[in-house]
Amino acid sequence: QLVESGGGLVQAGASLTLSCAASGGTFSRYAVGWFRQAPGKDREFVVAITWSGGRTRYADSVKGRFTISRDLGKPTVSLQMNSLKPEDTAVYYCAAGTYNGWVLPTNPRSYDYWGQGTQVTVSS
Repeated sequence: QLVESGGGLVQAGASLTLSCAASGGTFSRYAVGWFRQAPGKDREFVVAITWSGGRTRYADSVKGRFTISRDLGKPTVSLQMNSLKPEDTAVYYCAAGTYNGWVLPTNPRSYDYWGQGTQVTVSS
């Protein structure tokens, strides 16, 4: 089970931290990703991290602004979002899935488990 938290309404330029808490299984061989979906748009890959925290992959649109991390003391993945823009407004979902090879997947279909989502709204 994955549960997101930390969404909210902020002004452009502000920061937010989202958290994804995992439970009910072993995720040691999983990648955890964040996706987002704005009204009328497809679900979009944002960032992913291996459960060990050793590898990450970012969408170009968030590189340099967002940082994903694993809290090795807890079954939690955090997403620090800085310099937020109105176009970052969306429902953000946490997802977990297995992966092969070195490159972490960006296709939502590669992820088996999903949280319920948390709304992030950035006003201009």
